[in-house]
Formats: sequence, structure tokens, C-alpha cells
Amino acid sequence: MSAPRSLALLCLTAIAVAQVTIPQRKKPAPKEAPRPGANIRVDTSLILVPCTVNDPINRPVSGLEKENFRVYDDGVEQEITQFAMDDEPVAVGLVFDTSGSMGEKLRMSRMAAHTFFKISNPEDEFFLVEFDNEPHLRVHLTHDTGGIEDQLTFSKSKGSTALLDAILLALHEMKNTKRTKKALLLITDGGDNHSRYSMKEVQSVVRESDTLIYSIGVFGGGTSVEEVEGPSLLRKISEQTGGRMLVAGAQELPDIAQKIGVELHNRYILAFAPQNLQRDGKYHRITVKVVPPRGLPKLHATWRTGYNAPLE
Repeated sequence: MSAPRSLALLCLTAIAVAQVTIPQRKKPAPKEAPRPGANIRVDTSLILVPCTVNDPINRPVSGLEKENFRVYDDGVEQEITQFAMDDEPVAVGLVFDTSGSMGEKLRMSRMAAHTFFKISNPEDEFFLVEFDNEPHLRVHLTHDTGGIEDQLTFSKSKGSTALLDAILLALHEMKNTKRTKKALLLITDGGDNHSRYSMKEVQSVVRESDTLIYSIGVFGGGTSVEEVEGPSLLRKISEQTGGRMLVAGAQELPDIAQKIGVELHNRYILAFAPQNLQRDGKYHRITVKVVPPRGLPKLHATWRTGYNAPLE
């Protein structure tokens, strides 16, 4: 197995209310050209922090101002130098599980993708990565969701699960977009048993990326080590980006996909230039606090939890 080196005041919109219902195996090196390694670096001192804010009943909150946020780098408050709050176009990579364990779940997974695409904006960009034994970039960045749905129609369930490899491939493709808001949507029954890259390598790349990761876990009660550990793996990967892992039964998939779509279009981007940044490659923890406007209830935020400092 190859081991590359470390690669708005509060406005709860009517649409949000209406639309949302609340041991790794060794593998021979592939014959095809190797996929990108885990060597992404922070090449600028400007750190982007995707942040989603929800109210006490878990509806996305838009219309907040920069003054409603505080950002801390390893406990030291930072100046927010850039702030985006508009419903800007989003680039989304759909990472779709077609492994053998998906089976009959594929039909509802396709429906979930269709529901997600229905609430997208015309300016949004999408691409599709499918994975079984290995990941496949089926559709490059495009505004045409019809092409992605056509591809999903012919997807077959087979093989093992190379989830980690698929995430790295998707993050590599995401580098081709110029959108500020970027996200991956993983639809999978969890676990990994066939990736060439390790969890440590993937975490390193994810930490250095400003791409939000949402995971929809369609767990089927499997007893293998990979399936049992699947929820923990997805939660860990998602939450450190400011996203989250949502568990869905097959029938709940479309509703959850719709909810994620609404959240993505009500997301904030906070940016700061770290004070006295040392180019030592060390991991820095980010904390975001939300100061609600007077008279509003306590709000809940999720955000990218950290980054690796650049190296000389």
C-alpha cells in the first residue's frame, strides 16, 4: 500500500421551515495512474472557517452580522478580516457509495441525491465520485445535475468499500472550483475496508481543507468491524470540518438530504489571519462563539475545528 506524505438579524426563512423535516487490508498498487496523495498544505496565512448556525429547534439561521461572531485560535481571539453571509453559489461533491453492502439502499440513495439537487441554485456546481473497491470520478464539476442523476441511474452495488480514498479523490477535484463555499456530501452505509490511504492521512488533508463535509449514514446493522466503526469514522471526519454526520433509515434519506441542502445555503464563511503564525506545521484548534442579537435565544454553531500551520 502506497503511503504518500501529508498531502441573517435572525431570519428563519420560510423555505427552511417548509422544506426541512425536522484492520485495514493491504492492497496491491493499482495498475492505473496513482491518485493524488495526502500532501495538501496551507499556502496562505488566511484561514477560512465555514460555520453553520442553528436555532434551538435545529433550523438554520441566516442574517447574522460579523459582530455576532468571535473566533479563537488556540484560545487567542482573532480579528475576523472577511465575512460572507449571502446565499452564495456552492460547489458540492457527491461522494456516493456503490459497494456491495449498499444493495437495495441504492434506490433511496438516488432519491436522496435527486431531492438535494432540486433545491440547488442554478449557479451551484457539482461533481460525482462513486466508490466500491476504489473511487471513480464519474462526473467532473458541472452545473448539469441531470448528467449526475443519469450516471446514478446505472450505478450497481458491488465490491468492497474504499471510502477514505474516495474522500481524497473528491477533495482533489474540489481544487478545480473557484467557489468560496465548498462541501462534500457523503451517502454511505459507513466503514472502510479497501482504501490505500489511512485515516491519519485523510484527517491531515481534511484539516487543511476549507471544504465542509456532511455525511448521511445509512447503517444496516452490519456486524463487521468496518460497519461497527462506520458511524464513528464518519462523525470524526465530518465534525472537524464544521459539518456533521446524520443517521438515516432508507426512507428518511430524501428528507435529510433536503435539510443538508438548506443548511449549505445558509452558511457563513469567517476568515482570519492568525496572529504570530509560526510555520511549524503544528495543529491549531479553532473555536467559534455566537453572540445572538438582544432578545434572541441561544444559538448553536458548528464550524471547522482546526488547521495545520504551514511549513517553510
